[in-house]
Amino acid sequence: MASRSLGGLGGNRGGGGGGGRKSLSARNAAVERRNLITVCRFSVKTLIDRSCFETIDDSSPEFNNFAAILEQILSHRLKGQVTWFGYESPRSFWDYIRVACRKVSQNCICSIENMENVSSSRAKGRAWIRVALMEKHLSEYISTALRDFKTTRRFYEDGAIVLGEEANMLAGMLLGLNAIDFSFCLKGEGLDGNFPAVIDYTPYLKFTQSSDSISSDEEELRTLGSSGSESSTPENIGPPFIMDENSWFNKCKRVKQKYQLTLEQKGYLEELLRLRENQLSESVAQNKILLQRIEDSDLAHKLEKEQLEYIIVELQDQLTVLKNNDLRSRQELTAHLTNQWPSPGALDVNAVALDTLLYRKHNKQWYEKSCQSLDQLSAEVSLSQTSLDPGQSQGDGKQDTLNLISEGKEDTPSLLGLCGSLTSVASYKSLTSLKSNDYLASPTTEMTSPGLTPS
Repeated sequence: MASRSLGGLGGNRGGGGGGGRKSLSARNAAVERRNLITVCRFSVKTLIDRSCFETIDDSSPEFNNFAAILEQILSHRLKGQVTWFGYESPRSFWDYIRVACRKVSQNCICSIENMENVSSSRAKGRAWIRVALMEKHLSEYISTALRDFKTTRRFYEDGAIVLGEEANMLAGMLLGLNAIDFSFCLKGEGLDGNFPAVIDYTPYLKFTQSSDSISSDEEELRTLGSSGSESSTPENIGPPFIMDENSWFNKCKRVKQKYQLTLEQKGYLEELLRLRENQLSESVAQNKILLQRIEDSDLAHKLEKEQLEYIIVELQDQLTVLKNNDLRSRQELTAHLTNQWPSPGALDVNAVALDTLLYRKHNKQWYEKSCQSLDQLSAEVSLSQTSLDPGQSQGDGKQDTLNLISEGKEDTPSLLGLCGSLTSVASYKSLTSLKSNDYLASPTTEMTSPGLTPS
């Protein structure tokens, strides 16, 4: 029975070994995260206290310890970089910061990348911590990097501080450092990336004895004192009374320490509250400015819309006036042309009368010209015959003249084709043009022409 029970116990132990290892690993990871976050909070408080008395620079032990703690936090469970051959080489937290903090406005990533005296990735990460503290943007950098959860998952393994709930506490703790003025030299030995950062825990380790343990110690002392004496006398009552005074003194000291710690926390929270109030006031001011800009833009838009509507109405009125004027001008021009141009019936009668008048006028002028030329010819013939036979020449001359006249005066309608038909508007226009170009001779022109005057 004993061997069976022992075997059963051994079997239970062997079966629960895997679960025990997992729980132990989880416990160790949780303790490690909690230790780093707690030490970081203490380091931030010591930095704030030290900044009240002196400027924080590279020689300050509080800053060196804080930089080491922050480097340990950002390097906690950081994945290695897989090489070409499949091996995993260690990497620095700077590789993660360089990618995750690109979205921060006016960031210092490019400046640190171009630094000549900083070559290693670890040294660049340390330089970034110093520059971010001097710019008072360390909390903003960390918050922006933690919001990029996809990039964070790509660089860190499960159980890392930046992937847990402690990450939000980290961003809030670092916000209090914005009230400190830092002064660092980026060419010092603190940027040497050949050695890892080591945290000094001694400033934060302080043993405080609980009240229960103090009372138990006092009871032990009383017991030892009572057993050493044979009889209880008033003189033996002194030491316990003195121990009671010491216990009260220790209690008062502990209360004082708690009060100081609470006072420090109160100062930190007040500083944090002041920063939040400043941010809130700036946000409210920016909101007012944006609202005022929106109102101004709305007002300008309304005024512009009213002006455009007024211009459209005015242009429509002008277009209506122009259309009316154009219509009126067309009507007046049509009426003017209608009144100036004769009717078709009157145009035909006038054209026939004018044709007849011009024909007669033309024949009369031609007849007069012919008579004048014949008179001149007959005069010359009569002169020549007179010189030969005066009596016969006169009679023959008159008879020839009459014959020539009768031959030249031939009533034929062949000349009507030269004037065209005057029964249409086109003929009337052509007749007017011929008259204007002196193709139809007038009586005054014929009479005043020097070529037709009798010699």
